[in-house]
Amino acid sequence: MTDLFLTERLKPILEQIKTIIHEDIIPLEKNGMEYFNQIAEIIHKNIRPKIKEKGLWGLHLPQSLGGLGLTLCEFGQLSEILATSPFGHYAFNAQAPDIGNFELLHQFGSTEQKQNFMLPLSKGEIRSCFAMTEPEFAGSNPVNLGTTAVAEGDFYVINGHKWYCSSADGANFAIVMAITNPENPPHQRASMIIVPLETEGFEFVRNISVMGEKGEGWMSHAELRFVNCKVPKKNLIGEEGSGFSLAQHRLGPGRIHHTMRWIGISERALEMMIKYALSRKISDTETLSDKQVIQHWIAESRANINSARLMVLDTARQIDQKGASAVRNEISAIKFFVPKIMHEILDKAIQTHGGLGVSDDTILSHWWRHERPSRIYDGADEVHKTALAKSILKSYK
Repeated sequence: MTDLFLTERLKPILEQIKTIIHEDIIPLEKNGMEYFNQIAEIIHKNIRPKIKEKGLWGLHLPQSLGGLGLTLCEFGQLSEILATSPFGHYAFNAQAPDIGNFELLHQFGSTEQKQNFMLPLSKGEIRSCFAMTEPEFAGSNPVNLGTTAVAEGDFYVINGHKWYCSSADGANFAIVMAITNPENPPHQRASMIIVPLETEGFEFVRNISVMGEKGEGWMSHAELRFVNCKVPKKNLIGEEGSGFSLAQHRLGPGRIHHTMRWIGISERALEMMIKYALSRKISDTETLSDKQVIQHWIAESRANINSARLMVLDTARQIDQKGASAVRNEISAIKFFVPKIMHEILDKAIQTHGGLGVSDDTILSHWWRHERPSRIYDGADEVHKTALAKSILKSYK
């Protein structure tokens, strides 16, 4: 952690959160991720009330809703600490996609939408999911969608097929991206609509197995169908045709959340690598830490994490000052730069641990499986690299 972006109000909060993560949450991992639901229940019943008592609930919320009113740059630094355990963000009710859906509703939701959906979400009483990606269309081009929402009187009738809908398992509602205005230009055809998941015509198909693990609850990715799913027009977020624009608003801060989370994972993986290298004897006189290749991995990992953190927090500060649209290049850069570093560090940590590293006896294999998609979702690395390169080339013409 660097002091360059550390504000005075953040210092005591960081220390309190570190204590909770290390004393209350990381010890739960020893139960094994196969007991995910039981661990989540322990957190919900025992740890979340403790967090609320300490005044640390709603780290991302504005003060008007009982939060801390932190800037994006400040919250990013907290997000890194939360990410050192897979359960950290959930414990503080700051997990994706709920945090992104909250921000969307807070900025663009109606008074009724805020009352019925945003407030219960902010209190941790319900969960939500986000339904945009479709198996029939390339996710790298979100203007191509097959899901439609046809107006019939005071209702929309939604028909479509979605997948990789994060956290749909057990969610209360989905924010669905659907075509409402097919005659409009491509970026003005889709809208975002709130669909309560008890609505007739909603079908939960399955949790998609990701590298052999289906997951459950908020740590899962579902396939969904909407068959003549009828919801009131008042569930429209913003205006018709504004779906793509709303998605961009949602993604700017979201990429800070994700990249700082990946930095937190990298820090934990590096710490595990160092501790194991120091303790693992390979002869009577040597440990793994005596080997130059391990020393190089540690040095490279340290330098890469430090550089990634500075990039992300500088981007977050610029978003706070100028808005996300003004720093598109920086957002694209961190989106492909940080997951590459995270995967390199995870790979080195697994290699250092040997057979233990690929087992589920440590958290490393869990992250290897579940964070591989980081180079795909929210735009594949190649898409961001191309966008950044085009922008740079344009500036020279």
